[in-house]
Amino acid sequence: MIRGVHTMFYTSKAKQLREFLRDKLGFPCSDVGEGWLIFDLPEADMGVHPADPAHGDSRTGTHSISFYCDDIAKTVAQLKKKGVKFTGPVVDQGYGLVTYFKVPGGFSLQLYQPRYEKRKGRKSRK
Repeated sequence: MIRGVHTMFYTSKAKQLREFLRDKLGFPCSDVGEGWLIFDLPEADMGVHPADPAHGDSRTGTHSISFYCDDIAKTVAQLKKKGVKFTGPVVDQGYGLVTYFKVPGGFSLQLYQPRYEKRKGRKSRK
């Protein structure tokens, strides 16, 4: 079933926010390439993406919340049995297998099975 949450901040100062989260708040992280840090939190992780309208990304200061699991097919089946409505099939987005489900309030949340390795309990790599 769902085992955590992935949070993300879009900002015009992505590098600085990543450094702040790593250096000031002390969140351990992994560099997944070219300075893109993924922060390990207790059963959560956090990414910082640049706010870049040219690439269809959100404006600075916005956020995105996703849920992740170990086995998306099993989790989707379990949630469907509980009456959860999904907006589409599971698709491969590169970083993971992804789908969305509806929640009260008229919006959808992402559920995905990540393809990246979590680095639990390790010190940040600067």
